[in-house]
Amino acid sequence: MFWDYLLLGAVGFVAQLIDGALGMAFGVISTSTMLAMGVPVAQASAMVHTAEVFTTAASAASHIAHKNVDWKLVARLGIGGVIGAVLGAWVLSNIDGKVIQPFVAFYLLLLGVFILLKAARKIPKRDAPIALAPPLGLVGGFLDASGGGGWGPIVASTLIGSGQAPRQAVGSVNTTEFFVTVAAATTFFVELGIAPWRELIALVIGGVLAAPFGGWAVKKLPPRILMTMVGILVMSLSAWQLARWFKLF
Repeated sequence: MFWDYLLLGAVGFVAQLIDGALGMAFGVISTSTMLAMGVPVAQASAMVHTAEVFTTAASAASHIAHKNVDWKLVARLGIGGVIGAVLGAWVLSNIDGKVIQPFVAFYLLLLGVFILLKAARKIPKRDAPIALAPPLGLVGGFLDASGGGGWGPIVASTLIGSGQAPRQAVGSVNTTEFFVTVAAATTFFVELGIAPWRELIALVIGGVLAAPFGGWAVKKLPPRILMTMVGILVMSLSAWQLARWFKLF
């Protein structure tokens, strides 16, 4: 059991380090690890979202301190994100959410290719379209809660792909994720009860220790390099999920 807790702590640290710098991956990495350990899908998602209440708070503080946050974008994303998270958590608590995972993975694979193509040429910095943010938050929040992860890959990737400055996109998405996570975790608590606290503590400690480095990293990395890293990460995660779905390994 000690090694399981140590593994979860390490997973939390690495996942949050990547998530804080690239705006994605904590949910996907943590959930995937727990599923490999035999944790049921709904319980794994509940535990990850409960842990993210603490890690996203620390990550948001880091991004705010480094001035990576566009508060107007946070407000636009947050409204739809909270509604989507509540719906997604309720669905996963009552229906098998794995049905939609291959469709999300395929979308992300295409999105990763699109981002890499964008990174190959100069991307103008502009605010995310007002009309895009609320429905994007709704879809991202729903898929994140129902699929055990996906807020960052869907929302951050789409914003960056549409031309939003990577630094502001990552910082704003990470900050908004706190509110989305609170909504999902609360719904999971009502539907499923308290998450296993020992595993939860290990995940939280690892994630909180890594959170302060994310805001610094995204501030220092050049936008083109950051976009390339996001594209590669999204493609890798989605390809891995599709390979698991089709039982290629």
